[in-house]
Amino acid sequence: MARNFSLKQSSLSFRFILLVIILLISFIKSNAQTKLNVAIAGLNHDHVYMIMNNYQKGEVNIIGIAEDNPVLIERFKKRYNLSDSLFFADVKSLLKKRKPEAILAYNAVSDHLSVVEAAAPLGVSVMVEKPLATTVKQAERMAQLANQYKIHLLTNYETTWYPSNQEAFLNIKAQQLIGDIRKIIVHDGHQGPKEIGVSNEFLSWLTDPKKNGAGALFDFGCYGANLMTWLMNGQAPISVQAITHHIKPEIYPDVDDDATILLTYPNATGIVEASWNWPFSIKDMEVFGKTGYIQAVNEQTLRLKENGKSDYQIYKAKALAPAYSNNLGYLAAVLRNEIQPVNDLSSLQNNLIVVKILEAAKISAKTGKKVLIK
Repeated sequence: MARNFSLKQSSLSFRFILLVIILLISFIKSNAQTKLNVAIAGLNHDHVYMIMNNYQKGEVNIIGIAEDNPVLIERFKKRYNLSDSLFFADVKSLLKKRKPEAILAYNAVSDHLSVVEAAAPLGVSVMVEKPLATTVKQAERMAQLANQYKIHLLTNYETTWYPSNQEAFLNIKAQQLIGDIRKIIVHDGHQGPKEIGVSNEFLSWLTDPKKNGAGALFDFGCYGANLMTWLMNGQAPISVQAITHHIKPEIYPDVDDDATILLTYPNATGIVEASWNWPFSIKDMEVFGKTGYIQAVNEQTLRLKENGKSDYQIYKAKALAPAYSNNLGYLAAVLRNEIQPVNDLSSLQNNLIVVKILEAAKISAKTGKKVLIK
């Protein structure tokens, strides 16, 4: 009897171990299938280190890199142990040899158009680092190509993946905690790109008005324009006014280093405060509604005050689902038709409006006049 029990026990243990092995193999296969095959356009935007770290952790497959700067190529080859075969002189050469699911652009904003021009006719989707383009003309050409060749054209912002911003949106829109929006104030920036030690390659185009569009106005003004367009349900402002300052001309001779943008909506006002002169790095958002106030204080923390309540409520945002917690998870979900990117923070619709706001702000700062958005 004891022997039979022992045999049964052994059989059950074996079947359990076999089941675990099968499940583990299935998980590994599933993980391999969901890992994106991407190409990289440019290495001169320091945000590229984020995806390179993803690659180092085995979270994404990088099958090609378009870069012509030998210094950058050597730097990344050494740091990430990359093969010579991964590198190509430009996006066109890369796409002749490689078939990525998407191309991620980490180059100057003015070069985003050329990436789309190379990728779109081949049906390859593109995700660019913020903002989408330096001019409305460039942005509209990119949109035309994306629509013509039916590709996804997405824009990546760090603040898109902040749990606090996503939860604030739900609190405001779904839960109606503060009533109709009346005023939005967004602060973004840091002490300055040179002051915080960005790479020389990044600094060279970030401070070039043609390659970046402007200085702090574009570099950090885009965050507020992006968030406000999202909170206003994809509605463009009626008008834009802007003031820029040149506080450190000895460091940034060619571009502004501080900008304030005023956006007028039918029943609300938006204020974007973008600067390379903050005493510390900041990315926060305040939203005043008819009956309350919400602030996304930082990436995780929110602050709420409702009408009739004397105290502020401070709380942590809930963790986001993988498809909304980082750009790679989101990109994968979009490419697999699990998410339709309509009027969300990364969408083409939103970011066309962002570029219109930035261009209008640039004109307003130069002329001192209010600019109407058509």
